[in-house]
Amino acid sequence: MQSPSRRSFIKLAAAAPLLSRIAARDLYAQAATALGKDPRQNVYTRLGVKTVINCRGTWTYLSGSLEFPEVREAQLEAAQHFVNVLDLQRAVGRRLAELTGAESGIVTSGAAGAMAAATAACMAGTDDKNIWQLPDTTGLKHEVIMVGGRSAFDSAIRLTGAKLVLVYSADELANAINENTAMIYTTDLGDKLQKELAVAKDHNVPMLLDDAAGIPPADNAKLYAKMGIPLYCFSGGKGLRGPQCSGLLLGRKDLIEAALLNCNPREGAVCRPMKVGKEEIIGALTALETWLKIDEKKLYAEWNSRIDRIRKLVDTVPGVKTDVYVPEDGNRYPTLKVSWDQDAWKFSISDCVQQLRASNPVIEVLGGDNPSLVTAVHEGNPKAAVKDRKAPDHIELVSMTIKPGEEIIVGQKLRAVLRAAQQGKSAT
Repeated sequence: MQSPSRRSFIKLAAAAPLLSRIAARDLYAQAATALGKDPRQNVYTRLGVKTVINCRGTWTYLSGSLEFPEVREAQLEAAQHFVNVLDLQRAVGRRLAELTGAESGIVTSGAAGAMAAATAACMAGTDDKNIWQLPDTTGLKHEVIMVGGRSAFDSAIRLTGAKLVLVYSADELANAINENTAMIYTTDLGDKLQKELAVAKDHNVPMLLDDAAGIPPADNAKLYAKMGIPLYCFSGGKGLRGPQCSGLLLGRKDLIEAALLNCNPREGAVCRPMKVGKEEIIGALTALETWLKIDEKKLYAEWNSRIDRIRKLVDTVPGVKTDVYVPEDGNRYPTLKVSWDQDAWKFSISDCVQQLRASNPVIEVLGGDNPSLVTAVHEGNPKAAVKDRKAPDHIELVSMTIKPGEEIIVGQKLRAVLRAAQQGKSAT
C-alpha cells in the first residue's frame, strides 16, 4: 500500500505538465495586457456582460451550447434569401424523414415550443376553425396526461388550453385515458417508455416523448422512429449544437402537419408567438446532419481528455475525491464529480459554487442550485417524501460545454479554491 506522501508525489507528477502550461499562459496574458491587447474583450464584455466558462452543461439560462461551425455557416447562407416559411418547413420535414426514419418533422422554438405545437396539433388537428378557437377547447379533446407529474415546462402545454391529468406509473396511465384524452406526455426512457407506449397504442392516443437532452447519441433520432413513437422532440440548442432558439419535433406525418398549421407563421394560431426564422430552421437541420456524420468516439475522447486534465490538477489537493461518469438519462457527456468532507473543511458545495461564480472569468459548475427556476415550482410526485431529497454531496463539471483550453483555467481555479478551503482560508 502506498504512503500518503507517495500518493501525493504521484499526483503532483501527473499534474506537472499542466502546471507548466498554466505558468506559461499566465505570462502570455500579462504580456498581452501590457500591450493593450486584452484577449477577453468581445461583444459581450463591451456591453459590461461577463462571459462564462461553462462547466455546468447545456442550460438555457447559460445560452445552451455552442453551435457547430457548419451550423453558423449554413445560417449565414440562409440569411441571404427570402423564402416561404411553410414551404421551407415542409421541405425540411422531408429531409428530416430521410435522416431519421420518422415520417416527417418540423423545427420549433426549442423543445418547449415542440411541446406546445404537439399539444395544439393533437387537440385542434388541421381544421382552421379549431385552430382559431384555441386556447378555448370547448368541444375538443383537451386533456393531456403527464406521466410522472408536473414539470417546470408544462406551461408549454397548458398555454394551448389543455388540461393536465397527472399520473405516476404505466399502471395508472391506462385508467386515466378517456374520451377527452388528446395526448400523453412523457420524459421516461427504456422499459418505462416501452410500457407507456404500449398503453398509448392500445388506446389509440398519440404520445409525445420529450427527450430534450437526448442528443447525443444522434442515433436516438432514428431509435424513436423505429419504436413507432407518434411524436418526439429534442432541443436544438443543447447537445444538438444548433441554434439555441430551435428544437426538432418528429413523428407521424399527419400530426406534424397539424403541428405546423398550429404554429408560426400562421396568423391566428395559438403557437404563432413561438417564431423560428429561416436561419434557425436551416441551422437546426444542419446540426442534425452534422451529428449523423460525426465520429462520436473521437468526440468523446476529446471530452474525456479535457475532464482528465481538470481531474489531474484537482487531485493534487489532499482529501479531494474525483470520479468520471456519463449520465444515462440525458446530457450524456463525460462528467467529473468532485467531492470533499464538507463538515471537516467547513466548506459546502454551495460555497464552492459561489466562489467559482464570483471569479474572473466566471466559472459555472453543477451544484445544488438552479438560478433559472421559478421558486414556486414543484415537480414530480407531490406525495414523494421530503426526506428522499438529499442535499448534493459533490459538484459536477460537464465536459461538453468546456471550450478547448478552458479546462486549464478551470483546473487551476478549482484547485486554488479547494486548497484554500482545505487549509482553512478563502481563495483569492
